[in-house]
Amino acid sequence: MTPMLHTLAAPFQHSEEIRKSRFLAQAAPVETPQQALAYVQQVSDASATHNCWAYRIGQDYRFNDDGEPGGTAGRPILQAIEGQGIDRAVVVVTRWYGGIKLGAGGLVRAYGGTAAECLRLAERTPMVTMARLGMRCAFAELALMKARLKELGAVFEQESFEADGVTVQLQLPAARVDEAKARIVDISRGRSEGRVLDG
Repeated sequence: MTPMLHTLAAPFQHSEEIRKSRFLAQAAPVETPQQALAYVQQVSDASATHNCWAYRIGQDYRFNDDGEPGGTAGRPILQAIEGQGIDRAVVVVTRWYGGIKLGAGGLVRAYGGTAAECLRLAERTPMVTMARLGMRCAFAELALMKARLKELGAVFEQESFEADGVTVQLQLPAARVDEAKARIVDISRGRSEGRVLDG
């Protein structure tokens, strides 16, 4: 079984001073790459030496070293996100240079460490994997179907009414799919069945 992923419950920040340089990690939950990039712009400090960042949203990820030597900032931030089991999050680590060079290894530890500590301290919420189901049912069964499936956390996304019944698309926690399918068969006395839809 894959470990449970988490996302952040709310934006969070954490700062550290490392050999006279100040590092400020700011993290936030995001749903889309556009939201992640908007957050990077919003919290980046133009007066700082560097604003390095990374985000991960499912299989989608990006990172940026913002002028630090390649691989010393953005990638360690991304590795901190992954190492903490976080998804749908962006982290910006801003550095104000304090006059002492850290070297490549020192930069990796400073950026990765500040990001990891920020994520470790931030409040998290477990991510629930959702699944989509499609089904057809008779008009007379729709109200009962909705009531019984909402008990499982289902959210109804689409309904289309045809002459011989209703086609419904709903989303619910993936862990409840088998239970939902059983309810659909039960309520319709075997005339309807739920099928999992892709994305």
